[in-house]
Amino acid sequence: MADLTPNSSFSLTLRLQIPNRVGMLASVTQAIATTGGNLGQIDLIEQTRKESTRDITVDAASTEHAETIVQAVKALPDIKLLSVYDRTFNLHRGGKISITSRIPLKSVSDLAMAYTPGVGRICTAIAQDPEEVYKLTIKQNTVAIVTDGSAVLGLGNLGPAAALPVMEGKAMLFKEFAGLDAFPICLATQDTEEIIQTVKNIAPVFGGVNLEDIAAPRCFEIEKRLREELDIPVFHDDQHGTAIVTLAALFNSLKLVHKPMAEIRIVINGAGAAGVAIARLLRKAGAEKIWMCDSKGIISTSRADLTEEKLEFAVKAQGTLAGAMQGADVFIGVSAPGVLTPEMVHSMAKDPIVFAMANPIPEIQPELISKDVAVIATGRSDYPNQINNVLAFPGVFRGALDCRAKTITTTMYLEAANAIASLVKPSDLDREHIIPSVFDERVVNAVAAAVQQAARQEGIAQN
Repeated sequence: MADLTPNSSFSLTLRLQIPNRVGMLASVTQAIATTGGNLGQIDLIEQTRKESTRDITVDAASTEHAETIVQAVKALPDIKLLSVYDRTFNLHRGGKISITSRIPLKSVSDLAMAYTPGVGRICTAIAQDPEEVYKLTIKQNTVAIVTDGSAVLGLGNLGPAAALPVMEGKAMLFKEFAGLDAFPICLATQDTEEIIQTVKNIAPVFGGVNLEDIAAPRCFEIEKRLREELDIPVFHDDQHGTAIVTLAALFNSLKLVHKPMAEIRIVINGAGAAGVAIARLLRKAGAEKIWMCDSKGIISTSRADLTEEKLEFAVKAQGTLAGAMQGADVFIGVSAPGVLTPEMVHSMAKDPIVFAMANPIPEIQPELISKDVAVIATGRSDYPNQINNVLAFPGVFRGALDCRAKTITTTMYLEAANAIASLVKPSDLDREHIIPSVFDERVVNAVAAAVQQAARQEGIAQN
């Protein structure tokens, strides 16, 4: 099921030479509009008496759609297309992050303190008291973003090199939202033991480890073992970041429909890393009726093909997703585009809540059911109620590193979700505003404070 909505991830800049005659620029904008492009900024680059050179920004819905727009402009008489560039590719060119020095090196004495011989004194101090590494190096504020490239976004097993742009983007988010220095670690192995050993070997540099885009079920074992064998926080964002923000959104959605968590029936479609983590956190928050589905339908106790994680949520009921949806109060999708139909939504209980979070194309397009549900949320920024992990992971790590938490616990996740939900005031809460904006500057501080408080209550904060 294709999504035909133009968006900035397929954004082009067309440089055009346009005669200075009435209607010429209008013919360009008309051609773009007729082919379904979304017109953005128009910049005048150069102008003479006869012609002008302009850069026109256009959002398309896909690579193919972008090419259709280009061809429509090319076909216009008297308009000369000088160049086309893909703004997203241009943004990534050369990478998105860099390392910079915090202090200037302008003299011999600066060098003598920052490097040899002065740095030797610092090395000796850390050797004598290993705790000093937190005060005297980058460790206190640094996160490793570790992937094996086996589950990159919704694109699948692309390998470590193709995963790097995502990890760079993640590093940007850590820095921009929480002031944390994070670095991509893309591993050329998908062997569980090798990944665990590699992360343990590089851990001395980092104050925390963010696991990213590692396929299930391997990701469960990797996270479990690293938490047991390292003394720094380890967090698999695809699992717990998703779960935290989903729970925050559900807390506020249930306030709107006046339904208690313990009484609703929740259908989760998708039984990978995110689906299992969401189910576990919902249980912690008091949910008692969770039906999980995968590509074969309801995860039933009668099935013989269940992993350990799926078995944890097996129910007596059998059947398809359509069967599971009948009478359900909540649908949470972390699965595939277009798997949910309007008919399934119509079969749900009164005031249904639908979180269709497959990205970039959700389980159902919101406009198909907007009048039939109490709340709909997606993972996308161009619809209301974006359930985005960036609301969680920067604050979780900020809080964990600031209090030197030895690990990250389910209680921390629960408190983080409560903190995010609480930022939407009752007077502002409505069906299109159940979650704060990712640009709400209060979020990181609220989540970090909640995580620190939980860590102290559980006795795992070392500061």
